[in-house]
Amino acid sequence: MGAVDISRPPGGNGPLARAFRRFASNGAALAGIAILVPMLVLIVAYPLILGHKPNDIDLLALNKAPSAAHWLGTDGVGRDILARVLQGGRISLLVAVVSVAISLAIGFLVGSISAMAGRFTDAAIMRLVDLAMTLPPVISLLVLASITGAGIVPTIIVISLLSWPVLARMVRARLMELRERDFVVASRGMGAGLGHLLWRHGLPNSIDILVVTATLQIAAAILLEAGLSFLGLGDPNQMSWGLMIGSSRQYVLSCWWAVAFPGAAIFVTVLAVSLIGDGLNDAMNPKLRER
Repeated sequence: MGAVDISRPPGGNGPLARAFRRFASNGAALAGIAILVPMLVLIVAYPLILGHKPNDIDLLALNKAPSAAHWLGTDGVGRDILARVLQGGRISLLVAVVSVAISLAIGFLVGSISAMAGRFTDAAIMRLVDLAMTLPPVISLLVLASITGAGIVPTIIVISLLSWPVLARMVRARLMELRERDFVVASRGMGAGLGHLLWRHGLPNSIDILVVTATLQIAAAILLEAGLSFLGLGDPNQMSWGLMIGSSRQYVLSCWWAVAFPGAAIFVTVLAVSLIGDGLNDAMNPKLRER
């Protein structure tokens, strides 16, 4: 038997294969993966690698600059900055991923129901979406955070409620065209319900929008979570990058590493996720697919 070429996925002329090749040829997207994957490995596996725990206190190393003993230095009570940055990455990414997953579910359901359920329902839902999009995001963020209180779950709820309207409009626009297709009309004529239409036709034809939006919204969610934690509206009992910056900002001149390294973690992660999201957008853009 001859050798099998595994450098290209099966079905080399299919839309997914073409999207894969476009993504694989995008140097910026590959750079984003090269940055993000090692960070995720370190965040997940750091207890097996580091000799320090996030809350271990070294009274002989208070506010110590980066050294061989503490690679990124220590904070004001002698805690290892590297261990705390990696632990904070767990919380920040957990909040971002869960909140984006919830916002994707809300945005898809709202947009697809609006497109498929009829003219009156469409008009009512779109007015709700328009109202949600006109609310000032920063003020809404602060008001919702003050109502729901501090904690991981309230932070996830706040970010989720602010992230779905744009996706809902994108999904609606895609499915408004889809609902006039023959196979959808035929499904309606055979008695298919709304749930069947959304699951069998709406979701498969919106998957590219959901994937691209998810990656881009994760970057925004990381920034939102950091901002909430920096302002003291996150969970004070759970270490995150924003909380690290907020709790050390008064020592920025004497202990710059306690602020700089969590800030660098936010910057690098958001940059990597954004590069991947842009690459996915270029690869899965329907206009590019038709060319």
